[in-house]
Amino acid sequence: MIKKEDIPNLISILRIFLSVPVVWMLLLQRFDIALILFAIAGVSDGLDGFLAKHYGWQSHLGGMLDPLADKVLLVSSYVALAILGLIPLLLMLLVILRDLVIVTGALVYNFRVRELEADPSMISKFNTFSQIVLVLAVVLDQGLLGLPDGLRVLLLWLVAATTIASGANYVWVWSRRAAKFSGGEQ
Repeated sequence: MIKKEDIPNLISILRIFLSVPVVWMLLLQRFDIALILFAIAGVSDGLDGFLAKHYGWQSHLGGMLDPLADKVLLVSSYVALAILGLIPLLLMLLVILRDLVIVTGALVYNFRVRELEADPSMISKFNTFSQIVLVLAVVLDQGLLGLPDGLRVLLLWLVAATTIASGANYVWVWSRRAAKFSGGEQ
Protein backbone atom coordinates (compact mmCIF):
# COMPACT_ATOMS: atom_id res chain seq x y z
CA MET A 1 0.00 0.00 0.00
CA ILE A 2 1.30 3.44 -0.94
CA LYS A 3 1.44 5.93 1.89
CA LYS A 4 0.81 9.59 1.16
CA GLU A 5 4.31 10.37 2.47
CA ASP A 6 5.70 8.36 -0.46
CA ILE A 7 3.97 10.48 -3.13
CA PRO A 8 6.90 12.91 -3.65
CA ASN A 9 9.29 9.95 -4.07
CA LEU A 10 6.97 8.28 -6.56
CA ILE A 11 6.76 11.52 -8.55
CA SER A 12 10.57 11.68 -8.64
CA ILE A 13 10.73 8.06 -9.83
CA LEU A 14 8.16 8.79 -12.55
CA ARG A 15 10.30 11.78 -13.62
CA ILE A 16 13.27 9.44 -14.03
CA PHE A 17 11.18 7.18 -16.26
CA LEU A 18 9.85 10.21 -18.16
CA SER A 19 13.43 10.84 -19.33
CA VAL A 20 13.13 7.90 -21.76
CA PRO A 21 10.28 9.34 -23.87
CA VAL A 22 11.83 12.82 -23.70
CA VAL A 23 15.07 11.52 -25.19
CA TRP A 24 13.21 9.34 -27.68
CA MET A 25 11.21 12.33 -28.94
CA LEU A 26 14.37 14.43 -29.16
CA LEU A 27 16.13 11.76 -31.20
CA LEU A 28 13.09 11.44 -33.48
CA GLN A 29 13.23 15.24 -33.77
CA ARG A 30 9.69 15.54 -32.47
CA PHE A 31 10.65 18.67 -30.60
CA ASP A 32 7.05 19.69 -29.93
CA ILE A 33 6.31 16.48 -28.01
CA ALA A 34 9.73 16.54 -26.32
CA LEU A 35 9.00 20.07 -25.12
CA ILE A 36 5.63 19.04 -23.66
CA LEU A 37 7.20 16.06 -21.88
CA PHE A 38 10.06 18.22 -20.60
CA ALA A 39 7.48 20.70 -19.26
CA ILE A 40 5.60 17.88 -17.52
CA ALA A 41 8.87 16.80 -15.92
CA GLY A 42 9.45 20.38 -14.77
CA VAL A 43 5.99 20.64 -13.25
CA SER A 44 6.48 17.27 -11.52
CA ASP A 45 9.75 18.57 -10.05
CA GLY A 46 7.95 21.53 -8.57
CA LEU A 47 5.06 19.36 -7.38
CA ASP A 48 7.18 16.80 -5.54
CA GLY A 49 9.15 19.58 -3.86
CA PHE A 50 5.97 21.40 -2.85
CA LEU A 51 4.35 18.25 -1.43
CA ALA A 52 7.47 17.25 0.46
CA LYS A 53 7.96 20.67 2.05
CA HIS A 54 4.34 21.73 2.53
CA TYR A 55 3.16 18.49 4.11
CA GLY A 56 6.43 17.47 5.77
CA TRP A 57 6.78 14.42 3.52
CA GLN A 58 10.53 14.88 3.19
CA SER A 59 12.76 11.83 3.45
CA HIS A 60 16.38 10.88 3.02
CA LEU A 61 15.38 8.85 -0.05
CA GLY A 62 13.53 11.85 -1.48
CA GLY A 63 16.57 14.02 -0.90
CA MET A 64 18.52 11.66 -3.17
CA LEU A 65 15.78 10.84 -5.72
CA ASP A 66 14.84 14.43 -6.56
CA PRO A 67 18.30 15.60 -7.67
CA LEU A 68 18.91 12.21 -9.31
CA ALA A 69 15.74 12.64 -11.39
CA ASP A 70 16.88 16.13 -12.42
CA LYS A 71 20.32 14.85 -13.40
CA VAL A 72 18.97 11.86 -15.36
CA LEU A 73 16.64 14.12 -17.33
CA LEU A 74 19.24 16.81 -18.00
CA VAL A 75 22.18 14.54 -18.81
CA SER A 76 20.10 12.34 -21.11
CA SER A 77 18.72 15.44 -22.83
CA TYR A 78 22.26 16.79 -23.30
CA VAL A 79 23.38 13.47 -24.77
CA ALA A 80 20.46 13.47 -27.22
CA LEU A 81 21.05 17.09 -28.23
CA ALA A 82 24.77 16.42 -28.74
CA ILE A 83 24.00 13.35 -30.87
CA LEU A 84 21.78 15.57 -33.02
CA GLY A 85 24.57 18.15 -33.27
CA LEU A 86 22.45 20.82 -31.57
CA ILE A 87 24.89 21.42 -28.72
CA PRO A 88 28.66 20.94 -28.77
CA LEU A 89 29.93 17.50 -27.79
CA LEU A 90 32.47 19.17 -25.50
CA LEU A 91 29.68 20.85 -23.51
CA MET A 92 27.87 17.53 -23.11
CA LEU A 93 31.09 15.92 -21.86
CA LEU A 94 31.67 18.81 -19.45
CA VAL A 95 28.16 18.44 -17.99
CA ILE A 96 28.61 14.68 -17.60
CA LEU A 97 32.10 15.05 -16.09
CA ARG A 98 30.84 17.55 -13.52
CA ASP A 99 28.03 15.21 -12.48
CA LEU A 100 30.38 12.22 -12.29
CA VAL A 101 32.78 14.19 -10.09
CA ILE A 102 29.92 15.27 -7.80
CA VAL A 103 28.35 11.80 -7.56
CA THR A 104 31.73 10.13 -6.98
CA GLY A 105 32.65 12.69 -4.34
CA ALA A 106 29.26 12.34 -2.66
CA LEU A 107 29.56 8.55 -2.51
CA VAL A 108 33.09 8.69 -1.12
CA TYR A 109 32.08 11.33 1.43
CA ASN A 110 28.96 9.39 2.44
CA PHE A 111 30.73 6.07 2.93
CA ARG A 112 34.17 7.17 4.14
CA VAL A 113 33.59 10.39 6.09
CA ARG A 114 30.00 10.67 7.33
CA GLU A 115 26.43 10.58 6.08
CA LEU A 116 25.93 13.10 3.32
CA GLU A 117 23.32 15.78 3.72
CA ALA A 118 22.46 17.15 0.29
CA ASP A 119 23.13 20.86 0.31
CA PRO A 120 23.16 22.36 -3.20
CA SER A 121 25.02 25.65 -3.45
CA MET A 122 23.60 28.74 -5.14
CA ILE A 123 26.01 28.33 -8.07
CA SER A 124 24.83 24.73 -8.46
CA LYS A 125 21.19 25.82 -8.47
CA PHE A 126 22.00 28.49 -11.04
CA ASN A 127 23.90 25.92 -13.11
CA THR A 128 20.91 23.57 -13.11
CA PHE A 129 18.63 26.47 -14.07
CA SER A 130 20.94 27.52 -16.92
CA GLN A 131 21.17 23.92 -18.15
CA ILE A 132 17.36 23.72 -18.25
CA VAL A 133 17.09 27.06 -20.05
CA LEU A 134 19.61 25.90 -22.66
CA VAL A 135 17.67 22.68 -23.34
CA LEU A 136 14.45 24.66 -23.67
CA ALA A 137 16.07 27.26 -25.93
CA VAL A 138 17.63 24.63 -28.22
CA VAL A 139 14.36 22.70 -28.48
CA LEU A 140 12.33 25.86 -29.09
CA ASP A 141 14.82 26.92 -31.75
CA GLN A 142 14.08 23.78 -33.77
CA GLY A 143 11.16 25.26 -35.69
CA LEU A 144 8.93 26.00 -32.73
CA LEU A 145 10.22 29.50 -32.06
CA GLY A 146 13.30 30.90 -33.74
CA LEU A 147 15.79 32.37 -31.31
CA PRO A 148 18.63 34.77 -32.10
CA ASP A 149 21.98 33.02 -32.63
CA GLY A 150 23.58 35.34 -30.08
CA LEU A 151 21.23 34.08 -27.36
CA ARG A 152 22.11 30.47 -28.07
CA VAL A 153 25.85 31.21 -27.98
CA LEU A 154 25.44 33.16 -24.74
CA LEU A 155 23.55 30.26 -23.15
CA LEU A 156 26.20 27.77 -24.28
CA TRP A 157 28.94 29.83 -22.63
CA LEU A 158 26.81 30.43 -19.53
CA VAL A 159 26.24 26.70 -19.07
CA ALA A 160 29.94 25.96 -19.63
CA ALA A 161 31.03 28.61 -17.11
CA THR A 162 28.50 27.68 -14.42
CA THR A 163 29.23 23.98 -14.91
CA ILE A 164 32.94 24.55 -14.27
CA ALA A 165 32.29 26.95 -11.37
CA SER A 166 29.74 24.66 -9.75
CA GLY A 167 31.95 21.57 -10.08
CA ALA A 168 34.95 23.42 -8.64
CA ASN A 169 32.79 24.76 -5.81
CA TYR A 170 31.61 21.28 -4.86
CA VAL A 171 35.14 19.89 -4.89
CA TRP A 172 36.41 22.80 -2.76
CA VAL A 173 33.59 22.82 -0.19
CA TRP A 174 33.23 19.06 0.25
CA SER A 175 36.96 18.34 0.34
CA ARG A 176 37.29 20.95 3.11
CA ARG A 177 34.40 19.35 5.02
CA ALA A 178 35.95 15.91 4.58
CA ALA A 179 39.30 17.18 5.86
CA LYS A 180 37.60 18.82 8.84
CA PHE A 181 35.72 15.67 9.85
CA SER A 182 38.58 13.30 9.04
CA GLY A 183 40.80 15.35 11.31
CA GLY A 184 38.70 14.36 14.31
CA GLU A 185 36.46 17.39 14.54
CA GLN A 186 32.77 16.56 14.96
